[in-house]
Amino acid sequence: MTSATSSTGLPATTEPPEADFREDPPHWLDQFTPREVVAELDKYIVGQSEAKKAVAIALRNRWRRQQVDDELRDEILPNNLIMIGPTGVGKTEIARRLARLAGSPFIKVEASKFTEVGYVGRDVESMVRDLVDTAVAMVRTAREDEVEEEAERRTEERLLDLLLPEPPRAAPKPSAPDSDGESAAPTQVDPGARLFVAGPRGVTGQNEATRAEPDPAVAERRKRTREKLRKLLRDGHLEDRSVELNVQQGAPVSGMMLPMGGMDGMDLNFTEMLQDLLPKRSKQRTVTVSEARRILLQEELDRLVDMDEVVNEALDRAEELGIIFLDELDKVAGGRGGAGPDVSREGVQRDLLPIVEGCNVQTKYGFVRTDHMLFIAAGAFHVAKPTDLIPELQGRFPIRVELNSLNAPEFERILREPRNALVRQYQALVEADGASVDFTDCGIGEIARIAADLNNRMENIGARRLRTVLTTLLEELLFDLPDEGRGETLVVTGDFVREKLDKIVSDDDLSRYIL
Repeated sequence: MTSATSSTGLPATTEPPEADFREDPPHWLDQFTPREVVAELDKYIVGQSEAKKAVAIALRNRWRRQQVDDELRDEILPNNLIMIGPTGVGKTEIARRLARLAGSPFIKVEASKFTEVGYVGRDVESMVRDLVDTAVAMVRTAREDEVEEEAERRTEERLLDLLLPEPPRAAPKPSAPDSDGESAAPTQVDPGARLFVAGPRGVTGQNEATRAEPDPAVAERRKRTREKLRKLLRDGHLEDRSVELNVQQGAPVSGMMLPMGGMDGMDLNFTEMLQDLLPKRSKQRTVTVSEARRILLQEELDRLVDMDEVVNEALDRAEELGIIFLDELDKVAGGRGGAGPDVSREGVQRDLLPIVEGCNVQTKYGFVRTDHMLFIAAGAFHVAKPTDLIPELQGRFPIRVELNSLNAPEFERILREPRNALVRQYQALVEADGASVDFTDCGIGEIARIAADLNNRMENIGARRLRTVLTTLLEELLFDLPDEGRGETLVVTGDFVREKLDKIVSDDDLSRYIL
């Protein structure tokens, strides 16, 4: 791979190709070598090269497994890993960016929120159910994007039908009076009914709705009117007009089924399951055109998207590509063989064991196997150590990488280099009010120095300290900007930063509560 030097003086690499998240990942992951995955992560995360390498290899191994013969493919299990490091150093962001790059279903859960099976609370299987829900949402969104153009076309036609309804049919003429002098009641004919007419070739059927030929002049006039309404609709001139719309509603099921004790973590959504079984009811509502468009578009998307195919693909994607980020694993690590909370912690670990090892988990979409899901655990491990986990669980996380604490030079890079750098975010916010803000090298260096100093003196919250410092620094500007700062350009220099923050930084009490 060719290398170059960026404008910041740091080595830069050739950018990997853009990923097509709509395509099945195994078909395009072969374009991404581990080195290119690391380069992609470098666009958003500064440093932590060892952790990036570990997750890049894990991602590449998924593609490698797809190339193996079927006989051996099921035997190749993912190498789960534990990221060890303080808060704010990039553990969660690495996993989240990796999942986005791979187009994989991804969820983040906290191990400390789980309870042992049999106790009230969320059990560990709920994270697999959440992952499947995420996968279904991802696949459904992709399928809706594919048919969105057709759904919008159908929605437009239905809106025009609401704005220009068919004229009512003329009522049939009353029949002649009978022998008693009373007129017979008019006969109601179903517009869709078949009428039988006797002719020279026998009795033939004819649809009442098409029996009478419409007046060509009237039909042409309606067509012209419809096209005029179409143009007004597309130009947005009819958004506030009211229309009558029949909306389908599910039958109410509240109170029909109460949750059972200990079922909080099941999350099988019994209400939704019952609503699918009960018949739908239709209710007429008066809504604006804009709201009607939203309702009708969703109805058309529901008709065009085959949910059976969506669920099948989502289950496959969750099983083969799913990533579960298990945060705060150190909170459930404790001394074994004790009493009190340590017993509950060990119980959670033992509940995690079969899921990480591979088992069947029941979801509302069916059973899901966890054998090939990638589990990335993380924790500070200040008090507990990875060796405090039960040995069986330690063996299910064979790879351990340590993330380093961040210092002032790395804070400077975080402020400058990532695509979503905080400096760029605040510049975009200020530009929304018609002003601009520029940061000099000295100003960025001073912000980084203050953030690193505060982390050393108080609780180390990593890169999250930068947001606190920047928010405090620009507080007055963001408050006064809409009224006084339009067209102005503020230059943030080192002197400006010291003038705004030195008093707060030097006072331990103020900095503890403000920064």
